Amino acid sequence: MEFSWGSGQESRRLLLSLLFLAAWKAGSGHVRYSIPEEAKHGTFVGRIAQDLGLEVVELVPRLFQVASRGREDLLEVNLQNGILFVNSRIDREELCGRNAECSIHLEVIVDRPLQVFHVEVEVKDINDNPPVFPGTQKNLFMAESRPLDSQFPLEGASDADIGANALLTYTLSPNEYFSLENPSNDKRVKRLGLVLRKPLDREEAPEIFLVLTATDGGKPELTGTVQLLVKVLDANDNAPAFDRTLYKVKLPENVPNGTLVIKLNASDLDEGSNGDIIYSFSTDILPNVKSKFYIDGITGEIMVKGYIDFEESKSYEILVEGIDKGQPPLSGHCTVMVEIEDTNDNVPVMEFKSLSLPIREDAPLGTVIALISVSDLDSSINGQVSCTLSPHVPFKLVSTFKNYYSLVLDSALDRESVANYELVVTARDGGSPSLSATASVSVDVADVNDNAPTFAQPEYTVFVKENNPPGCHIFTVSARDADAQENALVSYSLVERRVGERALSSYVSVHAESGKVYALQPLDHEELELLQFQVSARDAGVPPLGSNVTLQVFVLDENDNAPALLPPPPGPGGGAGAVSQLVARSVGAGHVVAKVRAVDADSGYNAWLSYELQAAAGAARSPFRVGLYTGEISTTRALDEADAPRQRLLVLVKDHGEPALTATATVLLSLEDSGQAPKASSRASTGAAGAEAAVVDVNVYLIVAICAVSSLFVLTLLLYTALRCSAPPSEGACGPGKPRLVCSSAVGSWSSLQQRQQRVCSAEGPLKTDLMAFSPSQPQGPISTDTVSLKNFTAIFVRPLILDV
Repeated sequence: MEFSWGSGQESRRLLLSLLFLAAWKAGSGHVRYSIPEEAKHGTFVGRIAQDLGLEVVELVPRLFQVASRGREDLLEVNLQNGILFVNSRIDREELCGRNAECSIHLEVIVDRPLQVFHVEVEVKDINDNPPVFPGTQKNLFMAESRPLDSQFPLEGASDADIGANALLTYTLSPNEYFSLENPSNDKRVKRLGLVLRKPLDREEAPEIFLVLTATDGGKPELTGTVQLLVKVLDANDNAPAFDRTLYKVKLPENVPNGTLVIKLNASDLDEGSNGDIIYSFSTDILPNVKSKFYIDGITGEIMVKGYIDFEESKSYEILVEGIDKGQPPLSGHCTVMVEIEDTNDNVPVMEFKSLSLPIREDAPLGTVIALISVSDLDSSINGQVSCTLSPHVPFKLVSTFKNYYSLVLDSALDRESVANYELVVTARDGGSPSLSATASVSVDVADVNDNAPTFAQPEYTVFVKENNPPGCHIFTVSARDADAQENALVSYSLVERRVGERALSSYVSVHAESGKVYALQPLDHEELELLQFQVSARDAGVPPLGSNVTLQVFVLDENDNAPALLPPPPGPGGGAGAVSQLVARSVGAGHVVAKVRAVDADSGYNAWLSYELQAAAGAARSPFRVGLYTGEISTTRALDEADAPRQRLLVLVKDHGEPALTATATVLLSLEDSGQAPKASSRASTGAAGAEAAVVDVNVYLIVAICAVSSLFVLTLLLYTALRCSAPPSEGACGPGKPRLVCSSAVGSWSSLQQRQQRVCSAEGPLKTDLMAFSPSQPQGPISTDTVSLKNFTAIFVRPLILDV
């Protein structure tokens, strides 16, 4: 859209129509205004915000900014009302020289979202420059012998304005000798001259004064004048003549000094010194021509002596005079038009107008990262620039406007794979050979919380000795988060649940930062054999992500329970005190007369009991003995009358822990003659025989049961070991001492222990009763806190089966 300034009713109508056109084109992204040069400061140019479709209240929040090519202070925008106004003096001639079109190009950039608008403000020419001649006076030498209609070229005036304001007309002061020659139609060459209308007579008029006036076409008109002094000479009546009045030459830019432009040739019909010609530039030639070229006065060769730049000037007009050596000298004139040809000598220029960095790794495709402006001072194909991007990166360049490229996201980003991209943008023109420029851009990828903390394995097995000190460190969990900064800051917590009647947090705790797991109270193997729970790892992202790991804490047994004596069964000789039994004197050797029963709350080797008969001090050798592992008291020989009628036996019950714990049982035996208590003896014998038979039968069933359960458990442990063999060893358990396996005697036996039910805290399942089995000749050895062998698992985790004989 375009707004022009004028005067009068016609100008107002034109302004209204152009304003309507501006409103219609406001959404196009390209707005055009026009203002006259020399407009005063504050002159209204246009409502730029309204014409670009922007709200005035958006200008400041969206970082509205205006950039212009060249001078930055000519125009300004009032951010309060969105009006573009003149900020400083605008001189069209200073800004654009004699170019037909003169515009100030503005680039309006707003963010959120990023938009770029092109605004062109055309500067209209006003008639503020009068025509100017090269000098105030010019001397012309003319022979009196010159024929009528002879032409004498004149250098015209120049007007810095353009168009009608620079359209000059010439008038000559009234005289009887000369008239003006009509200008040529070739606008590049101002053919102005005097035409002789009356023969000259030096004796009558040796000097003629004329005034040449140039008037431009502006309103109001401006004029310029030059005084012409015509001196009439005698004699030499043939002037030098060039082959042509206009020569056209094409010259590439950047040619070295001394390059030949053209060799001129003029001829003079006179002879002698009157025909010798000296070549020179006209005194009216422009200074920039003199600085670029020089002419050899003898040969007429015009050569380059300065830097020829197409971007500085596209053509040069050289006025040449050929003057003979006659008296008076005569001259001929010609014009050399030198057109400069462009070469590809300017490297493209890149400028980053806007950068939006860093870019989030979850940014959508098509997100604009940067806006790049490219330009080339060359013309035509030499100034056509294309941009490429390297290396292969998830970005691409999109041509958005003329000479603008947008750097946009082309594929998904992952900061954990690549956190930074070094991009190289290459701008290359279309010249041959082409010139290029490169710019590097470092694009950082901002992290988002898209990775949850992960543990090295989903489950850990930990072994802790019972009776650990409160607050003991039992394990450390560690999770890794691939994100960065707060998104990778991991904190740990327990996944709370119930363990029986109590909360999990009453047993263990986890440090939120280090992941160290602590036992808050002493653990009791007899109360809790396995504590299974989960630890949660959460990062500090928004929203937070997390994962869980399972810990299986096995509580290893220590010998902290002494053997406990069981009360004898109800019946004759039974009671709550010592074991009391009637024994007939007629029983033979090996007869079982009583049995001591005891149980140990510990497990494994710590619960394996042995029995010893303590001899009383000063007493004779006792006719009784006790089974090492059965607790059965039997005779070692036949009883006789010499044996005391009341026998008091002390049985020491001892477990195999380190150190061993003991208990003492007292057995009272009353010896009776066979005649006094034949029935009792018979009953005792029968009872003993029945007991022995029951022991034999139960031993058979027990051995079968142990073998079956052991086989099933071995298969289960083999599968468990195969699944866990690759797991790293867990941290050591707390507490002193080493648990040991329970071993059998040399002959192989089993211990009768109390049947107990143990709660295993691995899930909310039913209570489990385990079996402790002992095999003959099983070697003793320590239990590792990290790995447990198959035999060790058999010895530790199989609970005792109680046999009541």
